[in-house]
Amino acid sequence: MPILTLTTDFGLKDGFAGVLKGVIWGICPEANIADISHAIAPQNVLEGAFALWRAYAFFPSGTVHIAVVDPGVGTSRRPLALRLGEQFFVGPDNGLFTPVLEEAEKNGWRMEFVHLTDAKYWLPSVSHTFHGRDIFAPAGAHLAKGVPLAQLGLPISDPKRLQMPKPERTKTGWRAHITVIDAFGNLTTDLPAAELVGEESVLFRLRTSEVRGLSPSYGHRKPGELIALVDSEGFIEIAVVNGSAAHILGAQVGDVIEVMSIE
Repeated sequence: MPILTLTTDFGLKDGFAGVLKGVIWGICPEANIADISHAIAPQNVLEGAFALWRAYAFFPSGTVHIAVVDPGVGTSRRPLALRLGEQFFVGPDNGLFTPVLEEAEKNGWRMEFVHLTDAKYWLPSVSHTFHGRDIFAPAGAHLAKGVPLAQLGLPISDPKRLQMPKPERTKTGWRAHITVIDAFGNLTTDLPAAELVGEESVLFRLRTSEVRGLSPSYGHRKPGELIALVDSEGFIEIAVVNGSAAHILGAQVGDVIEVMSIE
């Protein structure tokens, strides 16, 4: 049974996410569709990129990931399909697939990029405002149904990339950046916990707030306490036990967290 996933900023109020599923099932009735998220902040391509990156690896080979966070819909930005390793991705060429692409390059995976130009694999009528329905959902459904990637359009070699945040080395440690604020208000950073292996004592500072050391999990500290820990993807996270670090600290994506070795 073909598996497709959906990642969008559509929300659930207006039925747009459901329309994508209807289009997919109309072309590939046997498809099994999984929702990664429809709650990406409107037009926030970076947030969508991280959400997709955190989820895709848990799906089996051959999965088709349709991602639509598309502030450039109706402009000259290209509609895109990619093969990265053993999985496929369909969506706008606006950098949405950058983290997965970087991971594929790092691991030497097979990569193919196609500009979706063959309208035979779109809906008959294409609007200027809903390419998720008219181009990406049908192209993804045809891909899941067995149409070869190369048949969907023209090969390209230059998919657009986002400038991804990276931690910076300092004399005393690292400058990390908040990359994701999840539904609990936890602050994920771009600093892999592996960079702190061997450090016996570490201080984390966000503006005037400080955390000393790493907690094994949320439940090891008292409710309301500010903690640092390693998240499920292996990155440093700042959190408040049973609370929202984002709300309490007034934190935003992009804020700097200083990480320092201490005595």
